[in-house]
Amino acid sequence: MKHISLASLDVGRIGLGCMGMSAFYSGAGTDDAESIRTIHRAMDLGVTLFDTAEMYGPYINEELLGKALAERRDEVVIATKFGTILHRGDGTRGLDGSAENVRIAVEGSLKRLGTDRIDLYYQHRMDPDTPIEETVGALAELVNEGKIIGYGLSEAAPDTIRRAHAVHPVTAVQTEYSLWSRDPEAEILPTLRELGIGFVPYSPLGRGFLTGAIRSVDSLDADDFRRANPRFEGDNLEANLAIVDSVQAVADEIGGTPAQVALAWILAQGDDIAPIPGTKRVARLEENVAADAIDLTDAQLDALSSVPSAAGDRYADMTPLNR
Repeated sequence: MKHISLASLDVGRIGLGCMGMSAFYSGAGTDDAESIRTIHRAMDLGVTLFDTAEMYGPYINEELLGKALAERRDEVVIATKFGTILHRGDGTRGLDGSAENVRIAVEGSLKRLGTDRIDLYYQHRMDPDTPIEETVGALAELVNEGKIIGYGLSEAAPDTIRRAHAVHPVTAVQTEYSLWSRDPEAEILPTLRELGIGFVPYSPLGRGFLTGAIRSVDSLDADDFRRANPRFEGDNLEANLAIVDSVQAVADEIGGTPAQVALAWILAQGDDIAPIPGTKRVARLEENVAADAIDLTDAQLDALSSVPSAAGDRYADMTPLNR
């Protein structure tokens, strides 16, 4: 696999998002053995960046990843996230970017992951009640202590990114980016490139929608997060199928799959981008990683870039995003 740099962090340019193995999506937590096989196969295929968070479960996804990586820890880059669990309170969900919460959270993640350091430690969502300078000050101390190698921000606004970077250099920013989520192109990507910060798109397959496998929510479990996602509802879903059809047309041209086309498009957007498509199945992983070898023509890239914007918000409640 080709490699790229997230600031000074070297990674394979296609990572693995592990969330769906344990939380939010259909079948989560039902086959840990297959999830572990998927993680092991990913390493064999050259995947080095593995993404999790304390909130996924909560906690059980970190434990799963730690178990899977135990014998090969030094071959990989582990990314996890903090800031959406109230460790200073009752442990329920909520935003807390305080220095005290950073300290509590990192110790829990290190233990669950079975490691002495976290390579990339993200603030999962920005806390409006804690100045970013306080949060990053605590993260900088963790870097100096060797408990984390670098830190990142997830769903942060350009001004927040600049303020954080002024305290201690940001390694990477994570936000949703795909053929149906183009928002970062306006301000976030230019900001990151100006400052030399890497970009890690999550949900690069549109939460599975761009694979063409979801044409109705009827196939999703009753508790699947996507059933309440605006882009999967009613008229929005019907409108968004036009995006899938455009991706399928290019897939037919190259003899590939829609997932491979969607990932190849993202990879063509720059050498500072490492998408993290998620799956808990070996076959899907192999399909996704094969996108590393696909070079789309200029005409194909232009056709994909001109697809319509997705109908519906990314989340039912957009309040915590891009602060």
